[in-house]
Amino acid sequence: MKAAAREERSSDTSGKTEPEKRGRKASKEVRQQQLIEATIDSLAKRGYAETTMADVADGAGLSRGIVNFHFESKEKLLIATLQYMYDEYSAHWRAALQKAGDDPARQLQVLVWADFDRSICNKRKLAAWLAFWGEAKSRPVYQALSSSRDAYYQQVFIDLCATLKESGGYGYEPQVMALALSAMLEGLWLRLMMGTEDTTRETALQAANAFLAAAFPKHYG
Repeated sequence: MKAAAREERSSDTSGKTEPEKRGRKASKEVRQQQLIEATIDSLAKRGYAETTMADVADGAGLSRGIVNFHFESKEKLLIATLQYMYDEYSAHWRAALQKAGDDPARQLQVLVWADFDRSICNKRKLAAWLAFWGEAKSRPVYQALSSSRDAYYQQVFIDLCATLKESGGYGYEPQVMALALSAMLEGLWLRLMMGTEDTTRETALQAANAFLAAAFPKHYG
C-alpha cells in the first residue's frame, strides 16, 4: 500500500511538473531572445570591443546574473547572437526564393531584392554585422559559423548563373559571375554600413538592379 501511495504521489507530481518545465523552457527562450536583441543594440551603439555583459543586461532590462545564467560569458553570448543573425538572414532569403516560383531569372532577382528588405537591411543590424565582420579574421569560431552557410548561399547563386548562361547564351563563367554578384551585394552593404552619404537602401537597390541588367541583358531589361 505504501509503495502504491508513493507511485501515485510520484505520478501526480510528474503530471504537475511537466507544464512547469514547458513554462520554464518558454521563459528561457524569451529571456535568451531578449538578451540577443539587446546585444545587437549594443553592438550597433558601442561596437564589439565596448559591448559588455552589463550593457546587454541593462539594455534588456534584466539583471546581470540572468545574462551569466543563460550565456556564461560574453563570447558565448556573441556567438549565440551571430548564430541568430545568420539564422534570420538564411530564413529570409529562403522564404523569398520559395515565393519566387520556378523562373530562374525571377529567383535571382528576388534574392537580390531580399538583401535590401528593411527587416534585414537596416542601420541597427548592418552595424552589428560590421562589428562581427571586423572580428572574423581573428576568431576562427566566427569563420567556421559563416563559411558553411555562405558556401551554400553562394552555390545557389552559381546554379542560377549557370541556368541563365545556358538560356541566354552568355559568355561568362557561372562561378565567376556569382562571385561578382556576391561582391557587389556585400560592397553595397558595406557602403550602407559606413553611412556613405550618396548611398541609401533605395539607391543601393537601384545599383543592384543596374548590375543585373548589365550582367544579364537578355533577362533584365
